[in-house]
Amino acid sequence: MIARDRIARFRAAEEDVFRDRFAASGRVADGAAAHWHDGVPFHWMRDWPSPWPLVADHAVGATLTTVDGVTLDDFCLGDTASMFGHAPPPVAAALAAQAPRGFSYMLPMEAGLDVSARLAAIFGHPYWQVTSTASEANRAVIRWCRAITGRRKILIFNGAYHGAVDDAFVDLRGGVPTMRTSLLGQVADMRDTTLVIEFNDVAALDVALARGDVACVLAEPVMTNVGMVMPDAGFLDHVRAAATRTGTILVWDETHTVSSGLGGHGKAHGPLGDMVVVGKAIAGGMPTAVYGFTANVAARMAAANAARTGGHSGIGTTLSANALAMAAMRAMLTNVMTAENYAAMLAGADRLVAGLRRVIAAHGLDWQVAHVGARVEFITSGAPIRNGSDARAAMDGELDGAIHLGLVNRGLLLAPFHNMALVSPVTSDAQIDRLADGLDAVLTALLGA
Repeated sequence: MIARDRIARFRAAEEDVFRDRFAASGRVADGAAAHWHDGVPFHWMRDWPSPWPLVADHAVGATLTTVDGVTLDDFCLGDTASMFGHAPPPVAAALAAQAPRGFSYMLPMEAGLDVSARLAAIFGHPYWQVTSTASEANRAVIRWCRAITGRRKILIFNGAYHGAVDDAFVDLRGGVPTMRTSLLGQVADMRDTTLVIEFNDVAALDVALARGDVACVLAEPVMTNVGMVMPDAGFLDHVRAAATRTGTILVWDETHTVSSGLGGHGKAHGPLGDMVVVGKAIAGGMPTAVYGFTANVAARMAAANAARTGGHSGIGTTLSANALAMAAMRAMLTNVMTAENYAAMLAGADRLVAGLRRVIAAHGLDWQVAHVGARVEFITSGAPIRNGSDARAAMDGELDGAIHLGLVNRGLLLAPFHNMALVSPVTSDAQIDRLADGLDAVLTALLGA
């Protein structure tokens, strides 16, 4: 444990450094408060553990430069949206070529033939649909699963995050299903239709699915938004078998675990789901997501669609599959989301994991380092973590915030929500080593404060 008073003294000193180094960001933030609510165009941008948000000027590759003229080694990468690097040249070129030809048609494009074929080849599902965000994709998938099974309930794992989807905002607190108290304006109690159990709990899964009233299991193959929670050996295969046995549709949300390897965790490590959702990085950070599904699911979707009355299906938005999104996705799938780039990312992640573990051990700490492919996280606890409750108990927001701020002042940017770092294909060994060295410097200051 690091004493609370040491953390407080370190944080205060680092805030002074931040105010001086990022003064221009502060001036922009002050001006933005005149008309942006809370000073930012999107309230999550206030979630960074700093006196004010950094204000970006531009980002290229694995670096981000602020309006202060400070260039940071970027391991946040837009919280996964730019996981393959900022502004990949093939995507930038594709957008520049498409822009004079129109942004949005509400019509298919010939380029879509190539996109769909590449999605099928890479991820292993023959049929696809495009949305604007992974949140939208998950909402669509839940609707389809309920429509084709005739069942009302879904099952999620405690601590999961599947975007801004009301159905997924149910937690276990002390073993009791609870609506998340942080939700603004929530009026519906989702506990009647959403079951929540702990990740890696085989017995609870079997009981929940045995009743035959669950339309789908919606899950990440590795939990990544409550810290990182790895599946026990054989757990994912058990989920696959239990879903098949009970006629439940298995949906992998691979928006984050696409970091695992080409085709995501399901393709790289198995098993495949009946449906898969991928957002954020699929179009290089352009607002785009996709969901894919098996031939059996496609046939059932077609039957459900044919049987309904006319009118809005409740699925889809006008800007889905717009021309810019399709151009960006085609470039990503053809030239960026490649086996060669994944090999570079995974090798870099292995280097980072080794470096972080070396630093943590040198300071006599029992912290853990977990990773799924190119996604790496250090956990400021030595306690075993098998589910969302364990992960929440291990979190130390005060300590994490101090570490993040210390790293920013040393030119290193992590994701704001927990200690997550992404390694892109263009992240250099020097940048990786600087992150390990930066953590070493922060821990030296914290432990000696």
